[in-house]
Amino acid sequence: MSSATPGAPAPCPCSTACPGTVNRSAAFVLNASILASLLAASSAPTPLYPLYQDQWGLTPLTVTVIFSAYSLTLLVALLTVGALSDHLGRRPVLVGALVLEAVSMLLLASANGAGPLIAARILQGAATGAATSAAGAALLDLADPRRTGRSALTNSLAPVAGMAAGVLVATLLVRFAPAPTATVYVLLAALFAAQAIAVTFIPETARPRAGALRSLRPQLAVPPTARRALLAAGTGVVAVWALGGFYSSLGPALVRLVAPGAPYALGGMVFFTVSAAATLTVWTLRRTTPFAAATGGAVVVIPSVALSLSGLHGVGLLAVYAGAALAGFAFGAVSQGALRMMLTSLGEQDRAATLAAYYVLSYLSMSVPAIAAGAATQHFGLRTTSHTYAAAAALLAVAAVAALTASRRKALHAAGDHLR
Repeated sequence: MSSATPGAPAPCPCSTACPGTVNRSAAFVLNASILASLLAASSAPTPLYPLYQDQWGLTPLTVTVIFSAYSLTLLVALLTVGALSDHLGRRPVLVGALVLEAVSMLLLASANGAGPLIAARILQGAATGAATSAAGAALLDLADPRRTGRSALTNSLAPVAGMAAGVLVATLLVRFAPAPTATVYVLLAALFAAQAIAVTFIPETARPRAGALRSLRPQLAVPPTARRALLAAGTGVVAVWALGGFYSSLGPALVRLVAPGAPYALGGMVFFTVSAAATLTVWTLRRTTPFAAATGGAVVVIPSVALSLSGLHGVGLLAVYAGAALAGFAFGAVSQGALRMMLTSLGEQDRAATLAAYYVLSYLSMSVPAIAAGAATQHFGLRTTSHTYAAAAALLAVAAVAALTASRRKALHAAGDHLR
């Protein structure tokens, strides 16, 4: 990280003096890579779902249960251990979580049915929930106080870039690897083991404090400034993460419905399109105001779902992919805007807990609608379910624009009163 003087190190945020050989930029990059790797592992199964369905006869409902077992367990972990690194420190939480993550990858590699897959995804969700808030908070700890925007950007960029990488690598391995349902997980297990070792060599960035056991009680502790931002942007966050859950769990099935003869790879690449577009959007809009990014992203949800639905009415697969690309734009814009609104001026003691609250809302929005969609598909078919899901996402987007606009007007009015 840079400081006011080019080339000079910024003041160390660590609770103890940082060793002279430790590079804070390297620590920042390591924590960003951990966030990206965790989300890559979360999306890696998406291209494999059609293989699982063919090998084991899984129904769309079973696929969404496998997908949501991860998300719901991650929610529980965020509610219980999400703030633990604020008390124990970032390093011990990260090392333990990364070891568990590596174990879950090996279990996924050896799974031979829906039951083992669900069990492995539950362990993965618990490990990811513990690690994401700790790594995200460490990024904020390592930031120059005058450049907190870089940490908020990285907290937005690393997850979506990781999801894109996970889907792309898994899709390529499905096409070229001899054991596609195992190879990607073995590679990820090795990566997480290496990251766990690397974490032990970086400085601790949080001051351990009392209350670790008390912090395990399920709660959402968000300071007032972050709470106002979350309330303003929350509906938009729900809309875009629900869309992400749909494309991640049922995207391959949608591709096969629109183009029955399409290769397996095209099913996985639809979610890659979402996450790659989100990554580009986060980077492109990094200097846009948070309000403009979040509002613009919410508006784009509507043409996104309209395009995807047109694929079911004879327009073809190109429309589905165009809709996925717009969904990625919406995802990246709203996620970045909401995070930047929330993370402004947070104290060290609130960082992990605030990020945990954001991820609770995000993954709840991603998993619960996906489970409902999987169940609805069983009874009404994917076509009807897709139309209903799209209508709900569009309504949420309209509500998000209204909430953000009202919040903006209130802030401008308060600023005008202050000046008077």
